[in-house]
Parts: sequence; structure tokens; C-alpha cells
Amino acid sequence: MDRLYGTHKPTGLVQKSILAVGSGIMSIADPSRDDMISIFGETTGGLALKYMQEKMVIDPEGDRILKERPIINSKTVDLEYLKTLPIGTLGKTYSNFLVKYNLTPDARRPVSFIDDSELAYIMRRYREIHDLTHVTLGMPINMLGEVTVKWFEGIQYGLPMCVLGAFFGPLRLGPKHTAKYLHLTLPWIVRTARQSRSFMNVYFEKHWHKSLNEFRRELNILEPPPKI
Repeated sequence: MDRLYGTHKPTGLVQKSILAVGSGIMSIADPSRDDMISIFGETTGGLALKYMQEKMVIDPEGDRILKERPIINSKTVDLEYLKTLPIGTLGKTYSNFLVKYNLTPDARRPVSFIDDSELAYIMRRYREIHDLTHVTLGMPINMLGEVTVKWFEGIQYGLPMCVLGAFFGPLRLGPKHTAKYLHLTLPWIVRTARQSRSFMNVYFEKHWHKSLNEFRRELNILEPPPKI
């Protein structure tokens, strides 16, 4: 098989199966291995990516994203401009989030094992809006925040890696976070994921200037629970 895009690594069914099993085991054993999580997502996400593609094609904003294929990194997003936006806007909140957690939009791993250029872009887009998903949902970078976001992504996209993260992640929560997760965060995120617009159909880059509260209302996001 020829390379379909710059970072593509052509693999057959047997190779993908071996990669899927091995990366899946490693991902569960050590959730910090983002390389294994990335491989597992790519080798098991075929059907979910096609589902995401179908949802994007029939949505005007999602279809525009597929046609224009915007990229989120430090070269395409003016991070200095985001710092100048008013407090409470999506762009300013995203900028503060990156600074607070010492993150960069350049950190996402390239897609390699998906044998379709558009589906590979969809996986890339999913990764690049992950931090914006945290921001929009008001979720911090901690175990409970990550589990909550995985529930949202699992319900909206159906990616196996998200579903597994949503089910296995809570096993690592402490007693305090477990109680909050079961009684507050889980019911909230399930309702929110089901009723809100698909984030894959959101051209986040066109909404930097908007109030985060206004942006959430447009997406039909329920008020996030108290800080966790």
C-alpha cells in the first residue's frame, strides 16, 4: 500500500490487529503512554471515524471543516492574540488553560495507521480540539476531568479508546472524586454529551472572540458542575 499522507505508515489487517491488542493492553496498564493510546485509537477507530465523517458531512460547519481542513498548532493559531482577548472569552480561556497546565497545541501526535486521508484528518482534528473540549466543558487536567471528557467523547464519537477510558478511568479515582463522579459529574456529562452539538462540527477557531458562556449556550452545553 502506498503512503496516503505525509505521516502514513501502511499496514495490513494482521499488523493492525497485533498493534491494536498490544497498544490496548499497554494503554490500560499505563494510561500515561500517549503513544500507545494513539496507536490503539487509530487501529480500532475505523467504524467510529466513518460515523464521525457522516455526521460532519451533513452539518454545514462540519462539512466546511472537512473541506478546509484547519490545523490547530502554534503556527496556525495566534497565541499572542488570544492573550489579548477579554477575560471570559473562549480564546482567552483557552490561552489561560494552556499556560496553567504548561501545554502547547503542538504536542499532539501525528496520525499514522489510518488508511484514508480524510479519516486521518478527522482523527487529527479530534486530537487537536481535545484541549478545547476541556475548556468548553470547564474540565481541568486531573483524573476526574479526563474521565469526564472521555465520557463526552465516547458518547459523541463512539471511539473505542474513549469508551474504554470512560469505563476504566474511574477505577483510578480516589474516594472523594469517586463520590463526586458518581453523584454529580457522570449524570451531568451524559446529559450534556447527548443533547449538545457534536464538537467535531464546531469550527472553534471562528469563535475565539465569543463569551464562553454564550458559546456554551450555542452548543447547548449544560452549566458545568462546581470546580473539581
